[in-house]
Amino acid sequence: MAKQFTEEDDALLAELGVEVEEKKTAARTPREERIIAGFEEIQRFVDEHGRSPQHGEDRDIFERLYAVRLDRIGEQQDCMELVEPLDHQGLLSGAQPVPVNEEELDDDALLAELGIEAEVSPLTELKHVRSSAEKRAAEEVAGRERCEDFETFKPLFEQVQKELESGLRETRPFEMKAEIEKGRFFIVGGQKAYVAEIGEMTLTDQGRTDARLRVIFDNGTESNMLMRSLQRALNKDEAGRRITDPTAGPLFSDDMIDADEASGTIYVLRSKSDHPLVADNRKLVHKIGVTNMSVEKRIAGARLQPTFLMSDVEVVATYDLYNINRTKLENLIHRIFAPAKLDIQINDRFGNPVVPREWFLVPLNVVDEAVERIKDGTIGGFYYDVNNARLERRA
Repeated sequence: MAKQFTEEDDALLAELGVEVEEKKTAARTPREERIIAGFEEIQRFVDEHGRSPQHGEDRDIFERLYAVRLDRIGEQQDCMELVEPLDHQGLLSGAQPVPVNEEELDDDALLAELGIEAEVSPLTELKHVRSSAEKRAAEEVAGRERCEDFETFKPLFEQVQKELESGLRETRPFEMKAEIEKGRFFIVGGQKAYVAEIGEMTLTDQGRTDARLRVIFDNGTESNMLMRSLQRALNKDEAGRRITDPTAGPLFSDDMIDADEASGTIYVLRSKSDHPLVADNRKLVHKIGVTNMSVEKRIAGARLQPTFLMSDVEVVATYDLYNINRTKLENLIHRIFAPAKLDIQINDRFGNPVVPREWFLVPLNVVDEAVERIKDGTIGGFYYDVNNARLERRA
């Protein structure tokens, strides 16, 4: 460890005839310090990614900045001489320097070369940096016009919202451009977006595919944006999501694979209650529920429970479930048959009035059909017609 000498030490050494020389370090200008710091950032990028930074609009903004900075360093003789002793990665090999240029390597100037505006000058605070491509994408999303035939699409948005609430559809983070297809729904800028049309596929100057879209938004507007513009908007929006198609996945035992785990059972019960409303419609009154225990255990002591109409019940159908959210599935079934919900009030064993849930005036064959349509993912296109006691296809 180097010893730091005090003034008294210096005096004592002087009496011994020993001269103390101060170690001098070469002072660097602020510009030189900035160039070295910038070059070290490039080196850290190379250490992390195993390659030099590359140009291109699809690259991260900092990578593009490093690529331009490296080019500028390699073009200026004084910059080359300054950082060459540090270049253990050979980043400057093959560079062709030109005579010294006193122009500083200013980050704002480098960003300007990329067509980027920085609202905050320090590199570490580029929170509002937007490329020209990003600005074009934002303008396309924002540049909407009134959708003249929105009444055609409005029912689609209403149906999607119902299916989201019931669990038939889900929202998931947007991942790749391949997810953008005709008929798909997304959430961007806080609004649902429907891809109504996709034009002819073309190639960009960078050799990437693109196409003109007709995108309808749930606020009654539309935009003829590019596919890559929608992609960028979804990637930029932290809340951007894609809405899954209405498929329930492997629900039932005949779809079971080795990796599946049983999640529960849909049960359909018929009441033995002597309540006049039940007795007069016994073949139609059914309780439909979902449980993760055995049905026998679920209905044990039914005559003591208001949810079972304070009466014994008969199990008329069961359907085993696999890899499914029981709560969402139960909500979906109840939403389908909500128009036929049984309006009945009974007293519990303490004499308190109770309105039981999960009882419906629905024929058993219609329950079977609904389960099959949940299974094959087509239930979203149907509703329960109370007057005709059957599932009808939506217009």
